[in-house]
Amino acid sequence: MMSLLCFAASQVLVYYMPSVTFALSLSSETDKLALLALKEKLTNGVQDSLPSWNESLHFCEWPGVTCGHRHMRVTVLHLENQTWGGTLGPSLGNLTFLKVLTLSNVGLHGKIPEQVGRLKRLQILDLRKNNLEGEIPIELTNCTNIKKIYLPYNQLTGRVPTWLGSMMQLTTLFLGRNNLVGSIPSSLGNISSLQNLSLVDNCLKGSIPYSLGRLSCLKLLNLGSNNLSGEIPHSLYNLSNIQKVSLVQNELSGSLPSNMNFAFPDLQLFFIGTNQITGTFPSSISNLTNLKEFDLSWNAFNGPIPLTLGQLNKLEYFHIGGNHFGSGGAHDLEFLSSLTNCTRLSILYFGTNNFSGELPDLIGNFSTQLSFLNMGFNQIYGVIPETIGQLVGLAYLNIGNNSLEGTIPCSIGKLNNLVRLVLEENKLVGNISTFISNLTILSELYLSGNNLEGCIPSNIRYCIKLQILSISYNKLSGVIPNQTFIYLEDLIDIYLENNSLTGPIPLEFGNMKHISILYLNSNKLSGEIPKDLASCYTLVELKLEGNNFHGGIPSFLGSLRSLELLDISNNNLSGTIPLELENLTLLNNLNLSFNHLYGEVPIGGVFSNISSISLTGNKNLCGGIPQLKLPACVRVSSKKHKRSLKSKLIPISVISGVLISFIAFIVVHFFTRNFKRLPSVSSFQNGNSRVTYGELHVATNGFSPSNLIGAGSFGSVYKGSLPNFERSIAVKVLNLETRGATKSFMAECKTLGKMKHRNLVKILTCCSSVDYKGEDFKAIVFEFMPNGSLEKLLHDNEGSDNHILHLQQSVDIALDVAHALDYLHNDTEQVVVHCDIKPSNVLLDKDLLAHLGDFGLARLIHGATEHSSKDQFSSSAIKGTLGYVPPEYGAGSQVSPQGDIYSYGILILEMLTGKRPTDNMFSESLTLLELCKKKIPEGILEIVNSQLLLPFGEDRTGIVGNQIRMCLVKFARIGVACSEEFPTHRMPIKDVIVKLNEIKSKLPCFEENNCVHRKA
Repeated sequence: MMSLLCFAASQVLVYYMPSVTFALSLSSETDKLALLALKEKLTNGVQDSLPSWNESLHFCEWPGVTCGHRHMRVTVLHLENQTWGGTLGPSLGNLTFLKVLTLSNVGLHGKIPEQVGRLKRLQILDLRKNNLEGEIPIELTNCTNIKKIYLPYNQLTGRVPTWLGSMMQLTTLFLGRNNLVGSIPSSLGNISSLQNLSLVDNCLKGSIPYSLGRLSCLKLLNLGSNNLSGEIPHSLYNLSNIQKVSLVQNELSGSLPSNMNFAFPDLQLFFIGTNQITGTFPSSISNLTNLKEFDLSWNAFNGPIPLTLGQLNKLEYFHIGGNHFGSGGAHDLEFLSSLTNCTRLSILYFGTNNFSGELPDLIGNFSTQLSFLNMGFNQIYGVIPETIGQLVGLAYLNIGNNSLEGTIPCSIGKLNNLVRLVLEENKLVGNISTFISNLTILSELYLSGNNLEGCIPSNIRYCIKLQILSISYNKLSGVIPNQTFIYLEDLIDIYLENNSLTGPIPLEFGNMKHISILYLNSNKLSGEIPKDLASCYTLVELKLEGNNFHGGIPSFLGSLRSLELLDISNNNLSGTIPLELENLTLLNNLNLSFNHLYGEVPIGGVFSNISSISLTGNKNLCGGIPQLKLPACVRVSSKKHKRSLKSKLIPISVISGVLISFIAFIVVHFFTRNFKRLPSVSSFQNGNSRVTYGELHVATNGFSPSNLIGAGSFGSVYKGSLPNFERSIAVKVLNLETRGATKSFMAECKTLGKMKHRNLVKILTCCSSVDYKGEDFKAIVFEFMPNGSLEKLLHDNEGSDNHILHLQQSVDIALDVAHALDYLHNDTEQVVVHCDIKPSNVLLDKDLLAHLGDFGLARLIHGATEHSSKDQFSSSAIKGTLGYVPPEYGAGSQVSPQGDIYSYGILILEMLTGKRPTDNMFSESLTLLELCKKKIPEGILEIVNSQLLLPFGEDRTGIVGNQIRMCLVKFARIGVACSEEFPTHRMPIKDVIVKLNEIKSKLPCFEENNCVHRKA
């Protein structure tokens, strides 16, 4: 009977076993498919990512995947520190056996999918350090087994969910460094199991909930860097298990209890800096024997510091700066004696208080582990003790802004780990000691505001890491040593002002390629401003006022495009103001006062803003903007000049008259026999040079086809060179048989002749004459642009790097054209509408700086806001270029700056895609604009010109790849916003400039030779 039963049972098992196996296989197949779908979203479909996730291995053996032994279902998914930049797909919800999900620092963007709520076995959710957006999904409430949630370092929005209070198994909740708003929900006090709570660095406001005092298991509480207000609730002092508390950078008030040791017996870290807390220093702090880090900085504490802090034998960080501690008495610093017993102390900050007293010798008794010592901005007096040289571990020493006297001790030279040394604003005397040569890794040196004497020591050249040198407001004399600054190539800021330095500016200053600030003012320096400074392209502020410099203002200053402040007042400079200073688009503070300048004041750039310039004390200046109230520049007429010479030339007038008449007769007789008309000439716009048809004929090799560089609707352009002009020229010869060519010639000469801007093609002269056949000849002479037109770079790709336009360069060129349009539309006396913005009219110099040219269709509008009918022109008179002409012109509307904005938007989209708006792929149903609209943002990589991404190599994924895509999306959106159908909806050009600069600031650089985008 028993054997029969066993047989029957075995038959049942045989019958059902296939279905069980099939069910397990089906479930496993579900996990496999879910992982593959997840991979597709995580990696944006890039095949080289997660290469081991393929059929060659069982999915339970894939990297980052752990399966349970019983069911072979995925229980752990752990992937981190990648640069994929994808999204978290909904297939995640099919991994229903998942207990641990860790996808930290893999560049995720988008929202946390609601399908996460299907992971009912989930215990740990770790998505930290990504770019996730949106609100925390409420579906997480279905994950009733969850214990740890890590979502910091994302872009999450919304409020801290109140439903988190229902997750009763939760032990860790980290939501810091997001964009969460609102108040901290009191429901969090219901999570009795909670041990770690961090909401740091959000936008939370309101008070700290009293209910948090019920979290008896809490060990870590971090609510710092929010906008919390009110007092610290007394209930928090019931959290006897707490070890780390950080409430820094809020608006909390009130005071601390006196029994801190009883409230927090296990306290290791206590940070409440940058609040509004008052009261005295709690002496009970000395009994917190586990305390390692303590910060009361930047509050309103007062009174003395207890003398028992030496009991804190684990103390490593002690910051009480920015309060009102101390009484201004002689015994204020006695607490330092006790602190010397804290042998682990690494950071000691008690600066910006009311401490007085003499700096004691025992300062040298601190542990050699002390790396940071700040006692600046107090009332400490006496001398700096030699014992300071015993603190050989110091990297940062600040004793500035006190009342210290005596000389700088040589023992400071023993502190060869110093990176920052601050001794400024004291009463120190003597020379800058030879100790300086030992500080070979020093990055910042501040000695300003003392009574130091002697010369700048030449051995400062050994501080080859120096970035900031500040020794102003002393009594230094002598010349600035030559061959010293040639070694200091990393210098960024130099402050030598208000001393008695003599001699010229060393030529070696030109070697400092990273310098941003150079203050040499209020000395006794002399000579000319050296042209070597032209190499300092990164200069932002240059102050040379109050010296004895002579000569002219060098024109190279106009090439320092980063300059925001230039002060060369109170010198002996003479000559005229160079027009090149108009090119400094960032310059907002220019002081040329009290020199011997004369001549016409420019009106462009910084000179157009009365509040940004000072010209006082230059008696012979004229012109400029009306607000300067300078006299008009008087130009002596030829008739008046002849009258003034008449009396001097009477003795030879008869002879001269006869000779001149004879020569004139011969010349007229000769030329009228060979030519129908005398050739006339025009003056160069930038000087007194003149050019004739014959000279242009020679300059272009007889207008040879080999010199032809382009042809347009109204004429041809030739490359040439003139003997008296150092750079090549471009000669645009008008085809006068073309209808409208003469009108185009007049418009271009009239428009460009009145304007000067770094991003406009510079016109040299307009020549209206006759050729050797006696036919009318009209030509415009420009500076030659070696890199041709944007059209050539976009569409004449011959496989050479010289024909490849990268993303950084494209943004720069777009900015250049935007600045040109801003000038035309907003900064000229008459609004100028270009009417033909397109790539062939954007010319590029040797540095790829873009210049807008071809003003043959330009129109002047009197007044920026009120346009009379006679000042505007109907579109029937405009021949703009097909594909770039705004739609309203075709409907008969008058020209306007918004029309230029439309064309500019199309130009940006052409740069982005590499496609002309007239490409064969486009039709009435699909235009370049519509294509870009459809592909923003998800499909941006489908339409982008691949050349733009070449500097970034193959790394198109992850954080950097996402950063590049975001820049591309923003670039495309600018083009679309400029090309809106209705003119009033188009993006203003000033907003365009702001948006482009934002893109420029976010563009990554992979290789130095590919990081070619210029500073504005």
